[in-house]
Amino acid sequence: MNKETPSVATKAKLDRQTDGVPFRRLKFAAPLRNERGDISSADPSYIGMDRIESWTGRLLEVRDDPNVAQEESSPDSTTNRFENGDVLFGKLRPYLAKAWLADRDGCSTTEFLVLSPTDILHGAYLRYLMLRPNFITEVDASTFGAKMPRANWDFIGGIHIPMPPISTQKRIATYLDSETARIDALVAEKERMLSLIEQKRAALTSRAVTRGLNPKAPTKPSGLDWLGEIPKHWKVQRCATLFIEKDERGEPELPLLNVSLNTGVTLRIFSEDKIESMASNLGTMKIAREGDLVFNKMRFWQGAAGIAPAHGLVSPDYTVATISGQLLPEYVEKLFRISRFNAIVRRYSYGMVDDRLRLYWDGFKNIRIPLPPLAEQEAIITHIQAHQSRANALKTALPDSIALLKERRSALITAAVTGRLAISA
Repeated sequence: MNKETPSVATKAKLDRQTDGVPFRRLKFAAPLRNERGDISSADPSYIGMDRIESWTGRLLEVRDDPNVAQEESSPDSTTNRFENGDVLFGKLRPYLAKAWLADRDGCSTTEFLVLSPTDILHGAYLRYLMLRPNFITEVDASTFGAKMPRANWDFIGGIHIPMPPISTQKRIATYLDSETARIDALVAEKERMLSLIEQKRAALTSRAVTRGLNPKAPTKPSGLDWLGEIPKHWKVQRCATLFIEKDERGEPELPLLNVSLNTGVTLRIFSEDKIESMASNLGTMKIAREGDLVFNKMRFWQGAAGIAPAHGLVSPDYTVATISGQLLPEYVEKLFRISRFNAIVRRYSYGMVDDRLRLYWDGFKNIRIPLPPLAEQEAIITHIQAHQSRANALKTALPDSIALLKERRSALITAAVTGRLAISA
């Protein structure tokens, strides 16, 4: 094995192996396999960028990685061929850290570089080398292109990598396979807990606003297929009797409000320059007073509705309504953002396709909703808020724990492949 000494700059960027372990340029240990494939991206065996999970090198059975942009949804005219044992590295947006050890022959997007390790470089060891944060950072710093930054093989192939004996490489890879699998399992469990917390929150809210808090309360048919049974002492009323549409304008000094699918109505944060550029239009925007209902006609069926937290301005195309004294605004917000109610909104909306669906006032006012007594509405909101407070504490702690586990994973890989972690034979 020929020893090659990395440059001072490369040494500064990459972690050093222990003394006595040679470095070799990547392109000499794993040359590029530059062979075109014979299948299109429509083929089920095709490997796109979205099939590889960021930072783990795990192959996803479904194309569901949210970090990958949608430019890969259209078929490629050409593909790269790879063989079992090759390592694929994503040159497009390398900060996504896409590296996969192929366990089959196949074809991939040309956004992957296909490296073919020689007999002096273990494929699994190479994958871990390429998933080190320092390696990703150095490659990412070399990219060109603002919108779709790509790395160049000439640069990547020139990076020096530590090359211990092949037996040591295999031992490191085996150790990391075991340890990262354990960490990945913990991450998956915590992510599953986050999902379950949200599902439980949604189920609790839906049941509370449609059935109340007393599971033993006598019930009666609501007459609505989406609602089913409701407590006997509850009423069902048309929205026309509970809401009054309004269209106030002419107070441009009020803050801007945002109507979101995920968070309801919130204050919008804009830079001074952005607000100044919009100033001429602020006087034409609708005024929503604190406690008013606001909904986006085109997105209400997806949950884009809520209660104004303060006096503010919304789009002229949104609907604003005051709420009858029989209804608490907080109860309205919880009811109007459950999935069952959103499905009814969709039924009352007009449009040929989903992107064109609109709920007009005439449709909204004919929707019928449950009406518990005011005191019970207050109890329902208190109950939901108490549960939400506990859930939020968990939802805050779990992401921090997940982040620490992922940092531990990266640190473990770096320590193992650079010789800082002693791994027994």
